[in-house]
Formats: sequence, structure tokens, C-alpha cells
Amino acid sequence: MVKQTIQIFARVKPTKKPTTGFFVDCEEQSSLEFVVPRDLADGFINNKKENFKFRFQKVFDQTADQEQIFETIAKPVAESVLEGYNGTIFAYGQTGSGKTFTITGGAEHYNDRGIIPRTLSYIYHYIGKNSSMVYTTHISYLEIYNEAGYDLLNPQHEASRLEDLPRVTIMEDSDQNIHLKNLSLQQSANEEEALDLLFLGDTNRMIAETPMNEASTRSHCIFTIHLCSKELGSATVRCSKLHLVDLAGSERVGKTGVGGQILTEAKYINLSLHYLEQVIIALSEKNRSHIPYRNSMMTSVLRDSLGGNCMTTMIATVSVERSNIAESISTCRFAQRVALIKNDALLNEELDPALMIVRLKKEIQSLKEELALVTGEQRSDKLTQQEIQQLEEQVNVYLEDPDCEVTLDLGSDMRKIYFCFSLLKVKVREKPCAQNGVSNGSSPPLMGISDGNDRKSHAELQKLQEMLTHRDNEISILVNMLKREKRKVQDVTSQLAQLHNQNPLTCSSQSPTALQVEESEKCDTPIDYTHNHHVITRKRVPELSVGQQAAFEVFLRDHEDRLTFEDNKAVLQQRFNEAKTLGEQVNQIRIRVNDLKTQLKIRRKQMAAQVLTGNQKDSESDPVEERILNQIEEEKKNYKITSGYLKGLRTEIEHLQLLREKSKVKLQRDFENWWTQEGSRLQDPSAEDTESSLSHVTPLSCMLTRTLPSADLSFTTIPLTGDKHTDADIQAFIRARHNLLNNKGGAK
Repeated sequence: MVKQTIQIFARVKPTKKPTTGFFVDCEEQSSLEFVVPRDLADGFINNKKENFKFRFQKVFDQTADQEQIFETIAKPVAESVLEGYNGTIFAYGQTGSGKTFTITGGAEHYNDRGIIPRTLSYIYHYIGKNSSMVYTTHISYLEIYNEAGYDLLNPQHEASRLEDLPRVTIMEDSDQNIHLKNLSLQQSANEEEALDLLFLGDTNRMIAETPMNEASTRSHCIFTIHLCSKELGSATVRCSKLHLVDLAGSERVGKTGVGGQILTEAKYINLSLHYLEQVIIALSEKNRSHIPYRNSMMTSVLRDSLGGNCMTTMIATVSVERSNIAESISTCRFAQRVALIKNDALLNEELDPALMIVRLKKEIQSLKEELALVTGEQRSDKLTQQEIQQLEEQVNVYLEDPDCEVTLDLGSDMRKIYFCFSLLKVKVREKPCAQNGVSNGSSPPLMGISDGNDRKSHAELQKLQEMLTHRDNEISILVNMLKREKRKVQDVTSQLAQLHNQNPLTCSSQSPTALQVEESEKCDTPIDYTHNHHVITRKRVPELSVGQQAAFEVFLRDHEDRLTFEDNKAVLQQRFNEAKTLGEQVNQIRIRVNDLKTQLKIRRKQMAAQVLTGNQKDSESDPVEERILNQIEEEKKNYKITSGYLKGLRTEIEHLQLLREKSKVKLQRDFENWWTQEGSRLQDPSAEDTESSLSHVTPLSCMLTRTLPSADLSFTTIPLTGDKHTDADIQAFIRARHNLLNNKGGAK
């Protein structure tokens, strides 16, 4: 058992402009100090506190990188999990202070990887090196949104609405252990599969734009790594788990001024964080009998992490801007209360049931052999016919003896004791039947045993018949449900066909993002170095029309993530070229090693022939053979170094490909929303509000409704009246616009 308090760390978010009012001591005391000057307008006597100083295990200033965070905070916890202890790392702070960036990482550069991908890489690298242990890993990803749990790895997450997904519920067993129903455990054999599961969960997570953060996470997410290890030939199994928690940001509703759905989300987020603070306060107080774990789902799931069997670490993320000083001081105060909690971490060892059964069988067999050696007789599991007759006589004598103090001496043989009890039970059942005239009592005891077996088999037969009837009813119900669903699908298909015939422009608003991006990358990545599979499989969109291609080009040109996407693509292309070059070097080294081995065999044969003919002594050393051996060793060293570089590049390429897929998904969603809004606005121009049109100008509206000088062209705008706008209208406008630009260029 390891007893220790929860480790607390602080990380200061970098600011765009230099700020004052805080001091960081990273060397001696590892403290963080805030200075809040007094307001002279409050009155003549002002006793407000100005300096707020907090101590941590370590404080990371604004220049700290992700590698330093992992080495100091996450690596010790990962090592304890590999040893068999439970571990938890959670980030706490206000909205926009860098919690998600610390836990998950950024999507722009490879060095921005957070704690989760770096921990996965460290664990699987350790598993690959340790060949004396057998490891199995499983991944689960839980999202708590508005106090309801959802499985982020559910394949129905993108096809269904959030309300239609099965919710994760909490269940407890007799030992008060927590079990999560409807939460899937996905097995991952290597780092690539684990990163794919992380990418799938991050894609399905709830994200919204708030005044304090453009991409604010509106839910609590718990990424759990379940690890089981066993030594070869041992019956002891170690099962541990690592919770990596990204809490939603605490924000003051009055300060942000949000409303609607974001306001509801903020209420639930603040409520769950309030319950978490109640649990922390209750654990830090002495002589507290009740801990309110069940007030919220998050505290119930993290019961072991807070004051239980776990090694827990907290990262307090703070923002040192002047407007966020109050929230940062509140976060540091919460961290000081967390540091008072003590956890008792136990080594999670248990015996393998299959190996335990084999061991017990061997022990039983050895005990039987020892008993036979002591008694001098070999026992079998069944009684002989002679022993059965002797026992029947002893039971009859015992029952006929009127003395109440007489005993039935059977020795220490449990077989005889069990058989005598069964005989007494048959005698007791026969007595009421004999009094009622059903039986004269002359039937032997063994016949009574057979009757009992018949009644037992009849009861089992009735039970099986009832079970069969129940299964038939279930099958009929499922068949009817399948028929109804089939009819619903046919109805929806027919309705979609009718809508497509009525309005082809609106119905053809399918997302061209995946197709466009893939076509644009065909000429950029000539190297065949891609993933074997992808987690998210999407249907191939049909060929785009001319109008949709032009609209997508305008949308992609003005998109805010275009430069980031092109930079990642350029970096990925560079890594592909480096990987190809290293692969060719590895193949050349392998060929040279094989040639040197062939030369060595030929040389040894020649030297053996010279020794046999007497031209050379056997004890003399061959300088040619030594030179070849030295060359082989040098080539092996080069092969090891080059292979290591190639392996590191492969990991980086896989991560960059995940970032590219994530950018594709975001680009596709943005274009779908934009295309749907533009289609509905052009369908009904009278319903458009003047104020909203001025504040929300889109690329397509600029392309279709831009006013042109009448001196350069005979018309000012493209007519957009009517209910339908075909691709020919858009194509005609594009040709006119190109002609106008060409005329302007010629005039200049």
C-alpha cells in the first residue's frame, strides 16, 4: 500500500501581450503569487488582501512546452500504472485556460501533442520492450454532457442524434464497486489503434463557441486506459487503469452573457464542478462520516480517484490576464484543498481463475493419494454395492431403536454421511404416503430415490418448455420490429426521391469536402505510405456539379483553417520523402550485410581448404575475415540507427495523418452548414433580415449578389428570383465574372 496526498501542479497560459500582477517561482519554493492592488474608491479604510501566494509541487511558466509537462507530471503516473497501481490525471481551470490543450493537445503541429497521445506512446513502447510479461490493453472514452453519460466510441454517434443514443448508467455491486453500463471497452493492440480511438472520440465530442473560447468543450471527458499484465507461467494477474480527465471549463454566466443552449450547458457544468468541490471539501475535513459522491455522475465515476485506491495528480491551469485574475485565484484555492486529500493506492493483484482451478485439482489429487497412503485403501467417488447394503441396515437399526440417545456411527467418510442423509429423507417422505394408504411401506429405499429423480426431471422439462415458449415470443417480436423498420426505410427513401425531383439544387447539397480534399491530394502525395485502415469510414460522395465545385473553391479559399491544412500537408509530404529515403537506406544496408555474409562464408571455406592442404596453420588469424566481420558490425550499427529514425518518423506520420483527417472532418462540417444556410437563404430571399445579412456575409452571397459597375457590364446583379437556381445560372454568372475581370485587366 502506498499512502500519499494528491499531487498538484500549476501551468500558466501564455499571453499575447506582456502582463503584470503575478510572480512565478519555479526553482526554490515552486510558488505562484498574484498581486491585486486595492481600489482607492472603496473608501478610506480598505483592508482587502493584496498578495495571494500558493505553493505547488511545481509551477510551469508561460515558456513550458508539452514535453516538459509529460516528463514531470504524466510519466511517473504512467510508470505506476505499468506496475499495477491505478492512476488519474485531471485538469481543472476556467474556460480558455488551456485544459484541453494540456490533456489532448493541439491539432496544428506534431510537437503540440498532449498528455494522452504521449502517454499512449510511452505505454506501448514499454510493452514492446518488456518481453517477459503478457499485456492486454483496452480503451474507453466517456463523455458527461448535461449530467448524462455517453460513449464517445459508439459507432452510432455520428449517424444518430444525441437524444437517441444509449446513455451510460452507473451500477454498483455488493462491494460498492462502480460499473458503467453501455460503456464499451475497445481492445487496442498497438499505439496506432489507440490513437484512432482517441481521434474518433475527439470528433464526437461536444464543442461550441463561447465569448471566452472559440472552441470550448461543453462536456467532461474521461479517457481510460485499462491495462492487464501477467508474467509467463504465473497465476497472478495485475489489472490497473489510468483515467485522463479533461474537465469542462468553469465560467461565470454573468460575465460571459451567453444564453440558450450554451446557458443550459454552463449551468450543468458549474453544478457538476460545485459537487466536485463539495466532495473535495468533505475529504479534506477530518472526522467527516459522509462523502457526497452520488450527487453527480462525475464524482461517482471518480470515486476511487478521490480519496480511494488511486495515485491522483491535478493540473491547475490559470490565465494571468487582468480580467481573469479572480478565476485564477479561485482555481489555486481549489488546488490547495485538493492537496490535503490522502489516497491509499493498492497493488491490484488477483489470481487467474483458470490457473487456480488447475492448481486446486492437482492439490485434491495429491490429498487423495496421501489419504490412500495413510489408510491403506484406495477410495473411489462412488460407494460399492456392499457398502450401500451395510448403510441401509445401519439406518434401519438406528430408526427402530427406541433409545433417543443412540448415534449413527459412520466414521469420517463424507460419502457415507451424504448417502445416509438421502436415505433418511426418503424414509420421511414415505411415512405420510403410508398413512394415507397410498403405499404400504414395502417399497425399498432405492425406489424412492428413483421417484425423486423422476419428479426432478419432470420439473426441469417444464422449465425448459417455458423457456422455449419465451424465446419464441421474443423472436416473433423482433421479426415484427424488423418489418416495421424496413417499411420506414422504404418510406423515407421514396420521400427523398420525391424531394430530389422537386428541388434538385437543395437536395444536392451534399458535402464535397472529402472528395475535393482527396482529389487535391492525389498529386501531392505520390508515396504509397498510408494507413491500413481508418476509424471513421464515410460514403463516397457522388461527382460534383460545376456550381458546387465553384462554390467549394470560394469557400476553401476564404476558410480560416486553409493555411494550417496546407502547412500540415507540406510537413506530411516532407516526412513521407524522409521516410522513403530512410527506407531505401535500410534496404541498401540489408543488401550490403547479406553480401558481406556471403563473402564471409566463401572466405571461411577457402581458409578451411588451405588448412586441409597444409598451406596454412589452423591457429593463424585471417585479417580478411576480421575486416569483413568489422564491416558487418558497422553495418548493423547503421541499420539500428536508421531503423530507429524510421520508426520515429512513422509515429510522427501517423499523428500528422490523424490531424489531417480531423481537419477534413471539420472542413466538411463547416461546408455542410454553410451550403445549407446559403441554399435556404437563396430559396426565400424575402425572409432574410437586413441586420443579419449585414453582420453575416458569406462567400457565396458575395459571389452571387456583388454589385458591379454599370460602365463595365450591362447588368448590376445576377437575377435570383424564383424558387429554383440551377447549375446553369451559377455557371453563367461565373463566366460573366471572369470576362469582367479579364476586361478590367486589359484596361489597366
